[in-house]
Amino acid sequence: MSEGKKMTSSRRHHLKSLVLQIAAAWIEQEAKDITAAKEAYMAEHCATPDLSGDQAALMEICKKLHQALDKIDEERYDAEAKVQKSDKEIEDLKLKVVDLAGVKKPALKKVRMSADAMLKALLGGQHKVTMDLRSNLKQVKKEVKEETVDAGDWRKNVEGKADRKKMFETS
Repeated sequence: MSEGKKMTSSRRHHLKSLVLQIAAAWIEQEAKDITAAKEAYMAEHCATPDLSGDQAALMEICKKLHQALDKIDEERYDAEAKVQKSDKEIEDLKLKVVDLAGVKKPALKKVRMSADAMLKALLGGQHKVTMDLRSNLKQVKKEVKEETVDAGDWRKNVEGKADRKKMFETS
């Protein structure tokens, strides 16, 4: 199973330039289409007003234009409110997706810290009680047995344990 030949850098560069030329042509055509659509919309919805006439006719035209502007402003405000509401819903949904996916917790490093240092880090300057637990413990002295049996005198050892042997024997 042989692998296909790799593309040379000059071939890759040529193809990339062709793709960019085609994309630029598409963007230019899209801009022309948008301007044509705008002009068609304006011609359909906004006829050029007849400005010939007396002052009363011109005042009536101005009133109509103001009413049209007010209507357009209301529509724009409603559209902006819808967009803001949609943006907020999108943000909420993104947060829900993150919550559902779960956030990976970083691996924690072991930190050796005394209880005093931990409380000082958490409480700052308010920390006044020391947590030296060992100082609060009761001191106990170990009793040292003074029964040191001489290793050479095994008879004493046997006689001392004879009583214990009798406890375990049953007759």
